[in-house]
Amino acid sequence: MSDHNNAIRGGEFLIRPTEANDIFIPEEWTEEQLMMKQMTLDFVEQRIIPQLEQIENQEEGLVPRLMEEAGELGLVGSSVPEAYGGLGLDFKTTMLITEAIGGAHSFSVSFSAHTGIGTLPILYYGNEEQKQKWIPGLASGQLKGCYCLTEPSAGSDANSGKTKAHLTEDGKHYVINGQKMWITNGGFADVMIVFAKIDDDEDLTAFIVDGHADGITKNPEEKKMGIKGSSTRQIFFNDVHIPVENLLYKREQGFKIAVNILNIGRIKLGGAVLGAAKDACSHSVRFANEREQFGRPISKYGAIRYKLGEGAIRLYTLESALYRATQNIDDAIASLKRDGMEHGEATLKGIADFAPECAMMKVLGSEVLDYVVDEAVQIHGGMGYSAETRAELAYRDARINRIFEGTNEINRMLTVDMILKKAMKGEMDLMTPAMAVANELTGVPDFSPPSDDPFERQLSYVANMKKAILMVAGSAAQKLMMSLGKEQEILMNIADMAIWLYTIESTVLRVQKLAQKSGGTDELQIEMAIMETYTYEASEWIHSAGKEALLSFADGDELKMMIMGMKRFCKTQDLNTKAARQLIAAHLIEKNSYAL
Repeated sequence: MSDHNNAIRGGEFLIRPTEANDIFIPEEWTEEQLMMKQMTLDFVEQRIIPQLEQIENQEEGLVPRLMEEAGELGLVGSSVPEAYGGLGLDFKTTMLITEAIGGAHSFSVSFSAHTGIGTLPILYYGNEEQKQKWIPGLASGQLKGCYCLTEPSAGSDANSGKTKAHLTEDGKHYVINGQKMWITNGGFADVMIVFAKIDDDEDLTAFIVDGHADGITKNPEEKKMGIKGSSTRQIFFNDVHIPVENLLYKREQGFKIAVNILNIGRIKLGGAVLGAAKDACSHSVRFANEREQFGRPISKYGAIRYKLGEGAIRLYTLESALYRATQNIDDAIASLKRDGMEHGEATLKGIADFAPECAMMKVLGSEVLDYVVDEAVQIHGGMGYSAETRAELAYRDARINRIFEGTNEINRMLTVDMILKKAMKGEMDLMTPAMAVANELTGVPDFSPPSDDPFERQLSYVANMKKAILMVAGSAAQKLMMSLGKEQEILMNIADMAIWLYTIESTVLRVQKLAQKSGGTDELQIEMAIMETYTYEASEWIHSAGKEALLSFADGDELKMMIMGMKRFCKTQDLNTKAARQLIAAHLIEKNSYAL
């Protein structure tokens, strides 16, 4: 995509403009990639949906069997190199498969846990012998994987786990004792990635554990609000002997593995929830077209059209942001490989560089899904509350996504923390642009009229909103110094501003690129309506979050000046959003699905 020496780095979206040509848009999928997506959607439609009830009831052996079927199609090993029995697809294509499996309810959770946290630690951190031994079986679905990190007293603070390992006197085995909870696929996993502290170590070490080893016992399946079809169990390790060669990577480097694998899990979760949300949106459209009240389909009513239109706006903007970040990661991986780095290491490094974007996509995606499924229940009315409909199932299944892979609160704070750390390490210069914004506040405002070109106008709004974020983040860092890390509300305000800004910019660039490809905006009325409505709407959210943050730490004349700056930086042209949403909803209603 872009010149790899000058390619954008993670977090730099705040301080660098991006060109439309430098982003990937979903309209650019190749025929081969779309075939992979269609094959996955067909698998979900033909093999998963007809058996949803049996999956939800955890019929013995069903999910492992379906995992093997998915393995036969190559879906389970899509990101595994061909040398280990996988398809060796790039990150972007595996994201597309993740999206397509997203509508599979509980099965998508079992699938994602297996292909992600169950397989990747060995693929990226294992030595050659470990990879040869375990990866082909995991890639085919013949072996099922799980990941044992969380403990009763160690959730968000994973490194505080109490599970212990010690070396036997003959030096041939580690003996593990402890308990893990919320282990997805725990009921049937053949391979477990288990995190424990060796002796009195400060930090965790990771081990590859045979899921059928002596000394492993399990509590019954957890009873959960949603994703009932996924196996979730507490697992106890009582003097479990593990061959020393099953230590993964290096001693006390387990936390590093956990963090890096979670980065991948976060952005992949963004893909899975996108698929689930598209599915729920399509169900809502179809129901609204079929259901008649007062003599006409409810899709004719404004209140319903608002919900359909707004859901589509949030879906389209999420998709734009998700695949922009995914392509950035792919570019970073390719660049590192060109410089001679091995594939696994390049993948980890490329993803780690975009860790802020991974966290942002996890938050954005899970909250977009929550909006769409909540409105799906509402559109279905009483039927939506009945366990007979997919709307009820989707609503319950969605809720976990704001907790999985680090809660959304943790991910918001991480987003800001990771960007500030990059600045402190000298990896990106936040200070110069933040100082420039501070100087601009005391200068004469620019009163030139907005551009007639819709994209120039939108991008000028984006540039100004970046100034709003830099102003708030810069003055918060200056004012609060070392205590900023404890100011969770302010960090969450700043994270929200960054997430919405990134999403606005991604959407504008996507529509601009489409216009460049099609020679104008005549064919893009729906896309233009989405772009303009989201910019208008999210600029209000950014203004509100920024003001809230400023009011919590600034005062006097400085506060007044910054509040005025906030208003100026978040100003956009007034827009008839009702007409825009009506246009978008009419398109969905005509196509009888989310057809964007």
